[in-house]
Amino acid sequence: MRDKALKVLAVVTAASAIAAGTAATASSTPRHGGHGGNGGREIHNVIYLLGDGMGRTHVTAGRERYYGAQGKLNMERLPYTGAVATYAVEKGSDRPALVTDSASAATAWASGVKTYNAAIGVDSYEKKRVTLMEQAKAAGFATGNVSTAEITDATPAAQFSHALLRGCQGPTYSDASCLPKNADGSYEKAPADKTLITPIAEQIARNGTADVVLGGGLARFEPDDQKALQKQGYQVLGSFGDPKSAAQSASSQRVATKADLDKARGKKVVGLFNRGNLTVEAAKASLPAGAPQKQEPTLAEMAKKSIDLLDGRSRNGFFLQIEGAQIDKRSHANDAAQTLAEVKAFDDAVKAATDFAKKDGHTLVVVTADHECAGFNIIEKGTYTNAESAAPPANTDAGNPANNSSTQRGTSGDKDPSRSTGIANGAGAGDAKNFAPATFRTPDDPKGVKDGSPDASLWLTYLSGNHTGADVPIFAYGPGADRFAASQLNTELYGKMYGSLFGRSPRG
Repeated sequence: MRDKALKVLAVVTAASAIAAGTAATASSTPRHGGHGGNGGREIHNVIYLLGDGMGRTHVTAGRERYYGAQGKLNMERLPYTGAVATYAVEKGSDRPALVTDSASAATAWASGVKTYNAAIGVDSYEKKRVTLMEQAKAAGFATGNVSTAEITDATPAAQFSHALLRGCQGPTYSDASCLPKNADGSYEKAPADKTLITPIAEQIARNGTADVVLGGGLARFEPDDQKALQKQGYQVLGSFGDPKSAAQSASSQRVATKADLDKARGKKVVGLFNRGNLTVEAAKASLPAGAPQKQEPTLAEMAKKSIDLLDGRSRNGFFLQIEGAQIDKRSHANDAAQTLAEVKAFDDAVKAATDFAKKDGHTLVVVTADHECAGFNIIEKGTYTNAESAAPPANTDAGNPANNSSTQRGTSGDKDPSRSTGIANGAGAGDAKNFAPATFRTPDDPKGVKDGSPDASLWLTYLSGNHTGADVPIFAYGPGADRFAASQLNTELYGKMYGSLFGRSPRG
């Protein structure tokens, strides 16, 4: 069992964070005129959708795979587009760290500050920063947080918890998961604010920041978390385990199902549909009919239901964050087939949000990403990557020898047989050392062309297995959407969404 003293401190410090949000927003009038776009109608609701790891190429490849070169994803149909710079900063400074992780990126748009990688709801100096969801909740908005990852994972966590390290998810505390290390390898001294080392699951179950919580991560929670949620009036779908015996909690836990979600009617609802991350759509489709993963809702279904549950529950409106997490996780794995399917699943959730917004007329929809993952690239049909080359080419310019130089890396006309055994989702898929492209048919291809064939028109490669520092796209619809049609820092998204909800800047 967890340290009960930490639970008391978590409640106190979470209440302090909400109080800070109240002080920041209590004087505002939530319903107000919009900021241009769509006739300047007033904004009641903000739906913020994140394709985790989704770079510009992910969007392009998703479009070409499912709709063809002249088609469009639902997100690409939104009228306002821009770009977002995603860099983080180094711990204890304002010095840029050019490649962010999900935790620092999510803290940027949730709290408006740059921070170090792995930080949740704190700045680079480990100071707790109030989140937009806390402020919205304190001002009387209904709130929701939805993800295909564990709900304690970085992106959802940054809206309704505060932790020095993203790994401090629970169910138990450990120094290794919750305390950063000093330069000499020792752990930092525990902070005075014990919330910052309280497991994220424990914070979520007690602070009441989100009225609707849907996702994965049941294994992060314990029976007393369910008891704490129910005491606050939450309808808990499934079961967090036997409250009589923590030792039996894992075996006695029951994940929620789509059927449970369909029946949910509470003003406050928590549904966790897998003990870990939700199942990717490509894997779910291949499972037998009786597999428990078949009972998980899609992201679009969770999006529709969360909107249903939140709409009309508060006279002020609602703030909802929805994350398609598996785009990132499958890009890390360099699994192009699963990555593309998750882009499509996320885009289906975008449609659910925009369909509601079009009918409602008072809802701002913002669609973006926290960072790009793995250097996803579309390459010319029939070509391959530098990693497959036997040797770099001679860098010569026959027309002007002054341009000749020595390259550190390049492509060659000859493949290295030890590094490329064929198309990755074809003949060479089983070889862990294989750098070959993955190929996919598109609606533009002739009938009979199959995925994994050299005749397929979409050829995809990865640069690495980690994040990159590339800017990410942003799309927006609804009143105030034109404010997002810019090149902007991820921290600016906080101020723009705050302005949409409260009608003034955070320091107004």
